[in-house]
Amino acid sequence: MVAPSLDKITSFIPPKRTLMGPGPSNINPRVLSAMSLPVIGHLDPAFAGMMEELKVLLRYAFQTENPLTYPISGPGSVGMENCFVNMVSPGDKVIVCRNGVFGGRMIENVERSGGTPVIIDDTWGEPVDPNKVEDALKQNPDARIVAFVHAETSTGCESDAKLLTQIAHKHDAMVIVDTVTALGGCPVLVDEWKLDAVYSGTQKCLSCAPGLSPVTYSERVVDYVKNRKTKVQSWFMDMNLILNYWGNTARTYHHTAPVNALYGLHEAMILLKEEGLENSWARHTMHYQALKAGLEALGLQYVVKEESRLPQMNLITVPDGIDEAAVRNELLSEFNLEIGAGLGPLAGKVWRIGLMGYTAQQDSVMLCLSALGSVLSRMGYPVKAGEAEAAAHKAYAAQHEAAAAQKTAKA
Repeated sequence: MVAPSLDKITSFIPPKRTLMGPGPSNINPRVLSAMSLPVIGHLDPAFAGMMEELKVLLRYAFQTENPLTYPISGPGSVGMENCFVNMVSPGDKVIVCRNGVFGGRMIENVERSGGTPVIIDDTWGEPVDPNKVEDALKQNPDARIVAFVHAETSTGCESDAKLLTQIAHKHDAMVIVDTVTALGGCPVLVDEWKLDAVYSGTQKCLSCAPGLSPVTYSERVVDYVKNRKTKVQSWFMDMNLILNYWGNTARTYHHTAPVNALYGLHEAMILLKEEGLENSWARHTMHYQALKAGLEALGLQYVVKEESRLPQMNLITVPDGIDEAAVRNELLSEFNLEIGAGLGPLAGKVWRIGLMGYTAQQDSVMLCLSALGSVLSRMGYPVKAGEAEAAAHKAYAAQHEAAAAQKTAKA
């Protein structure tokens, strides 16, 4: 891309898109409004009060009572790194489960923290195999941590976080869990599942802007980090220092917090509280069912089996003879609709269609089906006009009828 000349650069006005890729998702207008509020100091008493509220709201989202639950200044990748640099000391052995891109990034974090990764590989699009984790822990009784992705963004596959944690704890190992694509979109039950260290992101099912990473740590993790024999390798992410800012009500300066971004997250969490966490999960599932009905009516196939499929991230096989990149480009240029490409061994073979946060609504589903059908038809793929949209409407009607019947039965 050629660099523009300085005298031709003016204020940037982004196009209005419907974001149905792997993230970010569209942002609720109330969140955008909150982010435009006046800046105050990050040590201002009013801001400190908002911080305490935000911690309570995030505990609700994570379903935990962990005192150390807060948003890290940085995207989900920083949340991931925060877990590893604090919990992995040089020489530590860490079992890492890799069934997609983000399990691979966990391996990088172990190595950069001076640890030794023991890698468990599973096929992309399939969940982490609990039996492999059990075997790895038996063969490596000195392993301190098991790390895995609950909701793998690169494949749309969900692994059984509760079972994997039970296996790790049976062998006295802690867990680090990636819930970047899960939080707000499907159950994440930190206390019930006894998860130790969990990180997420704001730009997916929470309907917020990118740039913050909610994390939550059990008391076991906090005690370990406080008593570790070597310094945490990252000054910025050292939990012992962060505790003096996010962990205490008497704030000690650590870094200049992203004030307006935190306003936005606070409002996003208020929206989640108003909707209700279980209602948010149900909303994502409802729109997924309609999208699935429409995609199947188009003759498109899912990669991930139904029982392991994330409702908020749909991995679809590209039909033979169709240029997957050309489809994405036409959707973006003609319909202002973004869907995602495949990564790693799935590159060029799949589309990733996200239904996350504010994007998880009927208008998005119907636009996606109509636009995708139109583009595919022009490329020679057999499409019956209106069939996908009709299938989606039928799925919505069936779900509304089922909900009404359930409500009547309870009454």
